[in-house]
Amino acid sequence: MWDYSEKVRDHYLNPRNVGEISNPDGFGEVGNISCGDALRLTFKLDPDGRVKDILFKTFGCGSAIASASVLTEMCKGRTLEEVKKITNKDIAQALDGLPKEKMHCSVMGQEALDAAIRYYESGGAITKPAMKEGTVICTCFGVTDKEIESAVRENNLTTVDEVTNFTKAGGGCGGCHEEIRKIIDRVHSTKHVDRPKQPARLTTLQKIDRIRQSLEADVMPLLAQDGGSCELADVEGNTVFVRLTGHCSGCAFSSMTLAQVIEKKLRQNVSDELRVELAEEA
Repeated sequence: MWDYSEKVRDHYLNPRNVGEISNPDGFGEVGNISCGDALRLTFKLDPDGRVKDILFKTFGCGSAIASASVLTEMCKGRTLEEVKKITNKDIAQALDGLPKEKMHCSVMGQEALDAAIRYYESGGAITKPAMKEGTVICTCFGVTDKEIESAVRENNLTTVDEVTNFTKAGGGCGGCHEEIRKIIDRVHSTKHVDRPKQPARLTTLQKIDRIRQSLEADVMPLLAQDGGSCELADVEGNTVFVRLTGHCSGCAFSSMTLAQVIEKKLRQNVSDELRVELAEEA
């Protein structure tokens, strides 16, 4: 269970400034509901150029709601030049910290604010996020090498898991992990040491133990980012039967979750012969 601060709980249970301003001066929208998080931010300036009102709408977890809520409070009464200086670290600090797995929520708030300011400065001409620079590394979440490099430098990230926490890159199928490691190594000028290879053969009990461990350590934290989870139902030979729970239960993307998240992780960490199927309901 993640350890949430009292401020996170307060802003989640009692979010401030929820809604949408009609004819706003600033409008920013980032994220994608299919990826689990989306945030819309609108603001209005007073005659002196200070943020008079700012509202948000979000589709996301409690941390996303809390991050957007506290961000709106941080912006009120400030000039745009002052608002531009707000970083994702400032948002997290205003909440007395966020669980490392939820830092991407503060990043989403900063990105929505940047998009809203660009909208204002362009006179409403820019209604979509700016075209991302660089090459897309994580195709599941559309994260580029430039975004990963920036997150690594600004937050001193050293592992793939940390990059996932801040950017979501690597949180889907896992096929971009090696490229993410290379970017981390390039930024820090260090050499990555490969994980030791798994033994060629496992006993049935060893296989089940490793499947359970991989689900708990590698799969469940990823699913939990979007309010879902899974549980091991049975193992028959190389077929692993799981039940999807939380937001994953009945989700239209459940087949993608099985193949691109759960099966991929188990093949990487246990055996490349494994395949994953949904367990039948009792």
